[in-house]
Amino acid sequence: MKIRIIPVTPFSQNCSLLICETTKKAALVDPGGDIDRIFDVIKEESITVEKILLTHGHLDHCGASKQIRDQLNISIEGPHKDDQFWIDQLEEQSKQFGLPNASSFIPDRYLNDNEIVEFGTIKLLVKHCPGHTPGHVIFFSPEEKIAIVGDVLFSGSIGRTDFPRGDYDTLIEAITTKMWPLGNDVTFFPGHGPTSTFGIERQTNPYVGDFVTGIH
Repeated sequence: MKIRIIPVTPFSQNCSLLICETTKKAALVDPGGDIDRIFDVIKEESITVEKILLTHGHLDHCGASKQIRDQLNISIEGPHKDDQFWIDQLEEQSKQFGLPNASSFIPDRYLNDNEIVEFGTIKLLVKHCPGHTPGHVIFFSPEEKIAIVGDVLFSGSIGRTDFPRGDYDTLIEAITTKMWPLGNDVTFFPGHGPTSTFGIERQTNPYVGDFVTGIH
């Protein structure tokens, strides 16, 4: 699986283009905006996008989803249904931040813990990891030890929990019980900033490091 990171929106959100190199089919994760930039990379890679995958319902992660779905006639999978209230506010969010108008939508498929999403020959495991938002999910490739984690975990930090229906304790529990068991050797791609590994974060992260949580 090849991964192209496409920074979008003024929030520098890491939209991810996941490419099955065997079939040249792809999934677009968290297309928050800057559609022309996203389409330029799709054209450059000469691939066919099969679906949109969403980690959560914040504007910078899903603001362009409906427009791309309509243009490419593809499906939207994710997030968990508990984030629909965020998606319903996309138009209001875009006005609030002075960004291009974003349209609300209903995903073609809500995602639940331990379900599988597929494109090309790639299968990704879904983990429901609430806390930043109640319906946040991550996508994990067991074969390649790669995770797309949205705004749950960052290099040296964690997602904010001061938004409506965010919860700090819930976020910490999701990271330590849903993500750490996937393996220290997992490389993760966050919604903002550089990649890291679960193992490095367990050693160094001031919020969820083992020296903080007491997990060994």
